[in-house]
Amino acid sequence: MKVIFDQGPDAPCPTPFNMAAHVLARAEATPDKVALSILSPDGSSDWSYGALMDAVLGTGAGLLRAGLTPGDVVLMRLGNTVDFPLAYLGAIAVGLVPAPTAAQLTAHEVAKMVGNLSPAAILRDPRVPCPDDTGLPVIDTDALADMRALPPAAFDIGDPERLAYIIHTSGTAGVPRAVAHAHRAIWARRMMHDGWYGLRDSDRLMHAGAFNWTYTLGTGLMDPWTRGATALIPAEGVPPDALPDLMRRHDATIFAAAPGVYRKVLAAHSRMDLPALRHGLAAGEKLSDTIRADWHAATGSTIYEAYGMSECSTFISGSPSEPAHPGTLGRPQNGRRVAIVDPDGTPQSLDAEGTIAISRRDPGLMLGYLGAPEDTAARMRGEWFLTGDQGAMDADGHIAYLGRADDMMNAGGFRVSPLEVEAALQPHPGVEQVGVTDIEVKPDVRIIAAFYTGPAPLDDATLDAFASGRLARYKQPRAYVHLDALPTGANGKLLRRALRDLFPHATGGDR
Repeated sequence: MKVIFDQGPDAPCPTPFNMAAHVLARAEATPDKVALSILSPDGSSDWSYGALMDAVLGTGAGLLRAGLTPGDVVLMRLGNTVDFPLAYLGAIAVGLVPAPTAAQLTAHEVAKMVGNLSPAAILRDPRVPCPDDTGLPVIDTDALADMRALPPAAFDIGDPERLAYIIHTSGTAGVPRAVAHAHRAIWARRMMHDGWYGLRDSDRLMHAGAFNWTYTLGTGLMDPWTRGATALIPAEGVPPDALPDLMRRHDATIFAAAPGVYRKVLAAHSRMDLPALRHGLAAGEKLSDTIRADWHAATGSTIYEAYGMSECSTFISGSPSEPAHPGTLGRPQNGRRVAIVDPDGTPQSLDAEGTIAISRRDPGLMLGYLGAPEDTAARMRGEWFLTGDQGAMDADGHIAYLGRADDMMNAGGFRVSPLEVEAALQPHPGVEQVGVTDIEVKPDVRIIAAFYTGPAPLDDATLDAFASGRLARYKQPRAYVHLDALPTGANGKLLRRALRDLFPHATGGDR
């Protein structure tokens, strides 16, 4: 029997609509409530809902005064500070289209994005790498800070289907894809509030990520604000081993992080006294059973995992009201329509392996890949958007994750294409051929490793220096292996998965 797990339709997104107005709707009723606390060992810097609203609409007014007009794309090259969410929401509030980017990206990588996006301006922290020869107007952090005190702009209200923001994800062709999202995307996130978080307006949700990571932006900021809760964000430079003390001192009720952060916290703390903590949230990469069990032993609380992607955020999860079956990700959130499909998009029977797919009618699904209709069409099969991840569904709708159908890697919660890393290393004069994959070097720790051929082995430091000028840190290999030849199939195509058997585990490590 072919199975589609349909949790029933969600309420339609209101029209007209503005994403930023939806996020800040609680500000009028609770202007004095703390919306954001930026935490450091020395205390906190707090923003009330009223101050947040004023700063967002002042920023929007300043961006319009700078000559930008609704519909313009603005590239965000901002650091791990409050400048990031204020500029992001300020742009969306007045109908501009922000394109947030990871601060770790190099100027070389950003130049490619500029060419694809054709932005009208760049919002820039001088500390963040950015090409200097774009010819575009640059609005720096000092100018953005001055805008916050301007008289507030009005929200640009319109069609919820119109473009709201653009984020980037690694494409299987090695070129980052620009994922275009509509204003309605924030409306779809309501399904996570109960279906994953168990989120209440009284919650104090701490996210361990940086302001300028999309996982933090959604789970750590937008969703708590939409619900009227308080967001807690560690200040720039706070190490993972300091997080439990901050959670205890600031009464965090929910903790969200990538699995790798949980691992680092547990490496420093086998026991944690966190009386206010109800549970944890994990996303970005697969959560191991070891981390899940160790966290419960250390805190007495459960981690609820969610599955999603840049194209649709999270839509499968366990939750406090319905924990995931052992060995599964959980099940589709209320309002979602999900199936396990074959390559033609035909739903499979229970327990059969196939590709995890979500309905094209889902309100959280992207508008498409910007400027790449062929790439968008390639992910669609009839009713379904194919994620590229493999899974199987049990009789209760809980879905087991069975890995990727392609060679995509995961680096600390970021999906990375091996083709992008290979293309960056190939021009090195000592490299003839190169193949890249991820390697598990110890339980729950994976690194990116580069295998190459050439006249002679190259010094790792030389290759590191070459990679650092062309790739963000999280994309850079942590190990290099010289081979006489790369493994290939009968057609001469590189067999990336075969590279793992050639890794010298005796000497490999997380450099």
